[in-house]
Amino acid sequence: MPKKLTEQEISTRLKGISGWERKGQDISRLYIFSGFVAAMAFVNHVADLAERMDHHPDILIQYKKVKLTLSTHSEGGLTNLDFDLAKKIDA
Repeated sequence: MPKKLTEQEISTRLKGISGWERKGQDISRLYIFSGFVAAMAFVNHVADLAERMDHHPDILIQYKKVKLTLSTHSEGGLTNLDFDLAKKIDA
């Protein structure tokens, strides 16, 4: 089971994921694509990564915009799983 990160650990891990920002117990990032089809291809890619990790983001799709929000709900905050998935999404 993942362990909730300390404030210092969160601060350190945030430096390694460009474009993501922290809001309370979540990290999120907005992606903007050329159109709906490109946005949906990205969402499908994220779904594959998330399923392999068994760690699923909240996904908001608004035409060509996709907002991803990560948090480990079972731990009530951020864990290494959130930052590891964010890095894989951006790789």
